[in-house]
Amino acid sequence: MSHPTSSPLQSSTAKALKGRIKVPGDKSMSHRSLMFGAIAQGQTKVSGLLEAEDVLNTANVMAALGAKVERQADGSWLIEGVGIGGLKSPKGDLDFGNAGTGARLAMGLMASTPLVARCVGDASLSKRPMGRVTTPLSQFGTVFETAEGGRLPLTLHGAANAKPVTYTLPMASAQVKSAVLLAGINTKGITTVIEPVATRDHTERMLKAFGAKLEVKEVGSARHISIEGGHELKGQVIAVPGDPSSAAFPMVAALITPGSDIVIENIMLNPTRTGLIDTLIEMGGNITIENRRLAGGEEVGDLHVKASLLKGITVPEDRAPSMIDEYPILAIAASFAKGTTRMQGLEELRVKESDRLAAVEAGLNINGVKTSSGKDWLEVQGGTAKGGGVVVTHMDHRIGMSFLVMGLAAPQPTGIDDGAFIATSFPGFTELLNGLGAAISAGSPK
Repeated sequence: MSHPTSSPLQSSTAKALKGRIKVPGDKSMSHRSLMFGAIAQGQTKVSGLLEAEDVLNTANVMAALGAKVERQADGSWLIEGVGIGGLKSPKGDLDFGNAGTGARLAMGLMASTPLVARCVGDASLSKRPMGRVTTPLSQFGTVFETAEGGRLPLTLHGAANAKPVTYTLPMASAQVKSAVLLAGINTKGITTVIEPVATRDHTERMLKAFGAKLEVKEVGSARHISIEGGHELKGQVIAVPGDPSSAAFPMVAALITPGSDIVIENIMLNPTRTGLIDTLIEMGGNITIENRRLAGGEEVGDLHVKASLLKGITVPEDRAPSMIDEYPILAIAASFAKGTTRMQGLEELRVKESDRLAAVEAGLNINGVKTSSGKDWLEVQGGTAKGGGVVVTHMDHRIGMSFLVMGLAAPQPTGIDDGAFIATSFPGFTELLNGLGAAISAGSPK
């Protein structure tokens, strides 16, 4: 997906944010709903799917691989699956756009089926490392031809007689774990992933719901996740709750904008995804969870958020896997807190849609915030946000949204060089926040 023209946006000091909102469906569950439905037997119906570019690219890829994927008049999606081993070689390139999750999980899905597929992505995705996935998938017998540095575009030759593997994750990555487990679905025998540090467990939960023979054992401090291949999945009815990573932006906006009082409805509260909420509460954030309930095997609830005087803390390093995507917006909250906030264990941010750690620090600095950093840590000195700068987003949606939130509470307007990529994860972001009372508009600060 290309965006040939940039769309600069700016945000200005807002009055109190008020109202009740729903954010788009959870991105992780949306990708997986489409993929697991595509290889299941029968029909899968999905409501609440995130209809953003990343997920729509996954829908197109599943259709290109032979599944029937259709949006219904009521906004739900129907997927007619092909069964395990039923995916076919696509006629053209599989274009994942900006979606790292879509690309890496789909490679796992295809790895143990004898097909040939060429995978491509946009300029940002083409810079991201794929070796972390191609290395373990090659152990199944899959062959990859990649661009320099193990990057996209790459051609995947699926294994005709895949062999099960046992793989220990060298880094905390739900994407790598998921790719290996998905390759194991169509591989006879037991495939095991050993996870030294727990990561998002949406794949395990959803595969079980689809009927996979999957077992999770705690061995010491590690998790051993095993899947027995060769068992068909059955189509499901899935209601996707709101994405906590998307909820992070209006949540922080309300915390730092004086007088704000908002409710964000129907948010997934999977314990592997609530690190930011825990951290903001530790910083003094007035966040309460109301109407807790279970939906589709996941805990959900409504977040009631009021403006708060935040204080700097040291965020535990072991919390990083549960909030890795939320550090850019946490850095914004930290810039309005009293004292210094230290974030650790951030090495994974170096290989996201951009070098997020460098991009966040540069954006903070240009808006007057004092920082210091290392290879895997960032310190933000609170109370120093002035605004007035235009942030280079590097085609990264989370960088763009984070600094638009900063401008709502900074003395001077804050700009981003390109807001077009926000649609990859959060369509309607500007309209939703402006509906609460934010002041986000086209153009750059004068």
